[in-house]
Amino acid sequence: MNPIFKHGPSLQHRLALVMIVSALLIFFDHKMQSFDSARGYLQSVVSPLQYMANTPKELMTWTAENLVTRQQLIEENEALKVNELNFQQQLMELAIVKQENERLRSLLASPLRTETKKMVAEILSVDSDPYSHQIVINRGANDGVYEGQPVLDEQGIVGQILHVGTTTSRVILITDLTHAVPVRVSRNGTRIIANGSGQIDRLSHAHVPHSADVQTGDLLVTSGLGGKYPEGYPVSNVIMVRKDESRPFAQVYSKPVAQIDKLRYLLLLWPEQPASIFAPKQLNKQSSNQPSTQSTGSTNNRAQEAANASQ
Repeated sequence: MNPIFKHGPSLQHRLALVMIVSALLIFFDHKMQSFDSARGYLQSVVSPLQYMANTPKELMTWTAENLVTRQQLIEENEALKVNELNFQQQLMELAIVKQENERLRSLLASPLRTETKKMVAEILSVDSDPYSHQIVINRGANDGVYEGQPVLDEQGIVGQILHVGTTTSRVILITDLTHAVPVRVSRNGTRIIANGSGQIDRLSHAHVPHSADVQTGDLLVTSGLGGKYPEGYPVSNVIMVRKDESRPFAQVYSKPVAQIDKLRYLLLLWPEQPASIFAPKQLNKQSSNQPSTQSTGSTNNRAQEAANASQ
């Protein structure tokens, strides 16, 4: 089949015509802004096509971000649980360290005399015998600990050193049945004896006269008698005073100010001149020899007087 128009403009003429038209359109658009409205209209027409072309990409991105496998969720859940356990452990350790710091601060801030030497000790074990209130601490002869040394916490007197080892020592508490400490009423100075009752929250006071001025709520402090405990340290608070005339003495009970059931850190005291449990042997020998020396001297004096009289 033969074309209707066999001859037409050549490719060169067509290219030149297109370039001329393009140049004219650019000139009129730049100088006269003739195509602004047409450009806006065309932009509105093309916009839906742009959204449609970008939809597959957005869909793939949303799918990749929101759709994960079940195994990945399980792994992430396990990792979160492990992290939570680690954080809980660290939180508990921090809480323990905080409590220990508070206890040490309060222990060092206890009412001590400035000239008194002190040392912090930690409890290693507690005696399992319910009838014996004794504990073991991590200080011994290597640290200068001696038998009869006073021990206290941040509140008051706890007990004294019973036995001393090389690196550890045994402490007898003031609530032990075999322990007693001389005390006085801080309010008026009345002296009584605080005996252990075998209960961690009670001390008994025997042989208290009915006339003694002891009242509920009185603070009992060490009297300093006996040389074991320095004077003026808190021991207990009176919780009951019962004066029954049918009994020879009043019934008095007090509660230790030290937290006997919550002990962790203790404070050891060194007085300027620590009192020994036993009297010095040299002093006993001197006291026993002194009368014989005096009698010998008096005998020699009488012999000398007799010799002078005979002359």
